[in-house]
Amino acid sequence: QVHLVESGGGLVQAGGSLRLSCAASGSIFSIRAMGWYRQAPGKQRELVAAITSGGSRNYYADSVKGRFTISRDNGKDTVYLQMTSLKPEDTAVYYCNFRPPDENWGQGTQVTVSS
Repeated sequence: QVHLVESGGGLVQAGGSLRLSCAASGSIFSIRAMGWYRQAPGKQRELVAAITSGGSRNYYADSVKGRFTISRDNGKDTVYLQMTSLKPEDTAVYYCNFRPPDENWGQGTQVTVSS
């Protein structure tokens, strides 16, 4: 079973930036697509960005396109989410998981954007 640990969240003003990291344990990380998901209060969890196993192709939700960048380092079993030009509507708990996601989710990392 792969264990995923998210980090890097925090409180930031609108227009600011954060970089999230997700460290994975287990040898299958490098052969699977990964995604960053988020869940805002009262809303369903949504996929915001995804990256193929080799990192050659990315997907972004329309709401974050042009502001967020997903990347991965298979040598470190880590996936990143660089977030810029943050908006209050980006406030959510951010999770990483495979794409499609496994049933087990980590604790996530809270991102709060103040106006």
